[in-house]
Amino acid sequence: MSSPVGTETSRTSTADTAASTSTPDPAPAPWYVRNQWYVAAYGAEVGREPFSRTVCGEPVLLWRTEAGAVTAMSDRCVHRRFPLSQQPSHLVGDQLVCGYHGFTYGADGVCVAVPGQRKVPRTARLTSYPVAERDAFVWVWIGDREAADEALIPRAPWLADPGYTTVSGREPLAARYGLLVDNLLDLSHETYLHGGYIGTPEVAETPITTEVDEAAGIVRVSRHMDDAACPPFYAESTGVRGRITRWQDIEYHAPCLYLLHSRIAPAGTPPPAADGSDPDAFHVEVVYAITPETEHSTHDFWAVARDFAPGDQGVTDFLHDNNRTVVLQDVVALDVLERAVAAEAGAYQELSINIDTGGLAARRILDRMRTAGAGA
Repeated sequence: MSSPVGTETSRTSTADTAASTSTPDPAPAPWYVRNQWYVAAYGAEVGREPFSRTVCGEPVLLWRTEAGAVTAMSDRCVHRRFPLSQQPSHLVGDQLVCGYHGFTYGADGVCVAVPGQRKVPRTARLTSYPVAERDAFVWVWIGDREAADEALIPRAPWLADPGYTTVSGREPLAARYGLLVDNLLDLSHETYLHGGYIGTPEVAETPITTEVDEAAGIVRVSRHMDDAACPPFYAESTGVRGRITRWQDIEYHAPCLYLLHSRIAPAGTPPPAADGSDPDAFHVEVVYAITPETEHSTHDFWAVARDFAPGDQGVTDFLHDNNRTVVLQDVVALDVLERAVAAEAGAYQELSINIDTGGLAARRILDRMRTAGAGA
């Protein structure tokens, strides 16, 4: 039955009044977290030859001054947007000369010379990014400069510890960074995707425990296997045969750093002592720096540090090649998943179970951080 004319008029009038007095909707949260440190490169990558890497959609030019300091600035000349990483752009001492029209910039991004005139426009300056070197990584701050605080950089000290031997790499991922976060926080996929390398049945069969520090933005997921098969990745690198005790203790520092503390020992080996010493076990620290490139692509920085066989190049080569193979298996799977998710016409209701508690907590924290970044 239709509504009386008077009632309909009244409802319309109320809506019009509400519309005229309502405040605008807040800006939507960006797809990445602002006001955060992100890994842009390994320190060993950055030298006197400028190169570009896109971080959170921003093209960042990286190079070292003659004194060895890393500088990070926009990879676009202010004049006609020519990429400064593109030859014939070049360095002259600590000044960067654009290869298109010769605009010249100091290490702080301020333009010091332009063609055809002596006066340099005051607005002729590149966006420069706060930058810091920590634990083999070069970190850049994406967001408001005044909010940059180096104390906020999460640490991976094993990468610079002489007591550990490290292998590392970086793989391009044609998928949104949240898919890699999901992947790394649910290691049950090792059983199926990485069988023959790091996966065994016990990884998927063993329950996990999850702890969430909402204030610090840290998710911890632990899986302790007291009697498990030794996968080739550890059997060949440690020499341990037969059944093992295998611990996987994850720390995810949102939005960008993932640490996996792995403990491997023959089955029956006593647990670590109260003082933390653990002489009868092998320890592997797996580190991922998860850096959004664009909304649908990610820089996958990975490193594996070990506290055993420090001088054994064979072990080093084995761990490098095998871990890269494992990473590339993830890359192939996540690239496929990205295409599948992007092709979905509408909202899809996922099914989540106990193994997803860490990933779901990470999603919640990332949503909160993105919203906070939009508000800032």
